[in-house]
Amino acid sequence: MPRFAANLSTLYREHDFLDRFAAASADGFDAVEYLFPYAYDTAELRYRLDAHGLRQVLFNAPPGDWDAGERGIAALPGREAELRESVDRALGCAVAIGSPRIHMMAGVVPPGADRAACRDVYLANLAYAARQAESAGIDILIEPINTRDMPGYFLNRQADAHAIVQEVGAVNLKVQLDLYHCQIVEGDLTATLRRDLPTGRVAHLQIAGVPDRHEPSEGEVDFGHLYAVVDALGFDGWIGCEYVPRAGTSEGLGWLREVRGEHA
Repeated sequence: MPRFAANLSTLYREHDFLDRFAAASADGFDAVEYLFPYAYDTAELRYRLDAHGLRQVLFNAPPGDWDAGERGIAALPGREAELRESVDRALGCAVAIGSPRIHMMAGVVPPGADRAACRDVYLANLAYAARQAESAGIDILIEPINTRDMPGYFLNRQADAHAIVQEVGAVNLKVQLDLYHCQIVEGDLTATLRRDLPTGRVAHLQIAGVPDRHEPSEGEVDFGHLYAVVDALGFDGWIGCEYVPRAGTSEGLGWLREVRGEHA
């Protein structure tokens, strides 16, 4: 059966952030992910994880100026020094809280930007991050994101992500496959899973209903079918639940109870 991780940035928002760990555990989650840990003391985060029997499976490297609309800096020429500082900061947090994966966001590039130059910088920054992370046993992930939700984001398609991973050639540089983003940009999710999971380059999956990003039981995607495909392919990673509940988080987890064969 697939293993699901609660995304504490999108789920349980009826609770203060540090209280979301307990709420996720109470609903039967064994793992969590979220966008950023940097506003909190790592010792407090580790305490919350340990106290509630949870694993931290993923968070993002610092994204630049998030409030100003930046969504990562890895593919932005001229930000290399800042990128290296962000890698060091992210790795320190990952080691402290026991996260084996860090997602490094590429960034939003302005119209007319030299995409070849952006790609060169992106590859160099990813190679640096992977080298720094390797000794700690941490994977660096890249994720294609749809441009409807994030206009101008540099990386949008699965084939491009896999090409970058292969070109960099680092064993700990992997792909984060968000099936919500993939459906919006490309569709053909079953074929994508069957093509990409056996490569070993996909380290993490994420889900949300399409098109409105609510529970995965809603919308145009048959996630029940996809869970069976993931199982059949032997994927042993985590599936992050990065959706926005239509009402309360716990009240909307009927889909998870159904997958687990539980009854409300």
